[in-house]
Amino acid sequence: MIRPTTPDDTAAILTLAVTSGLFPPDATDEVASVLASALTGELGPDHIWLTDDDGEPVGVAYYAPERMTKGTWNLYMLAVRPDRQRQGRGAALVRQIEQTLAARGARLLLIETSGLASFQRTRAFYQSLGYDEEARIRDFYKPGDDKVVFRKAMAVQVA
Repeated sequence: MIRPTTPDDTAAILTLAVTSGLFPPDATDEVASVLASALTGELGPDHIWLTDDDGEPVGVAYYAPERMTKGTWNLYMLAVRPDRQRQGRGAALVRQIEQTLAARGARLLLIETSGLASFQRTRAFYQSLGYDEEARIRDFYKPGDDKVVFRKAMAVQVA
């Protein structure tokens, strides 16, 4: 069941951030800070965290609008517990986000990931969902680790 994230999910989300390989253990303070700021409303109502709950949090997504744009959003985090990957959970989270954004009149959803070989499966996942590689910034994260930006136009729903 996909639902809004609550403060009670924090520990599980921080564990997901590490076990999914997205963040090293020493980088969870930043995730915790952003999550706490979003849950308290400090970041505004459009910073949205979703949790895939199967008796406990097994997946998480965080998305928010791109500042100073009209209808452009970013998916900042998508993580699924390793033992629950390849079950459609990540795709379900992305579809939920896309449906919500289309209903809100959003135009674009952008997703950034690493260009490292270890992220090939991640890049293939986004391509399988209809995302196109829009940009590649060489050596962005560190030498040899490019930032790869994926883009998908939202199908705006007419009321």
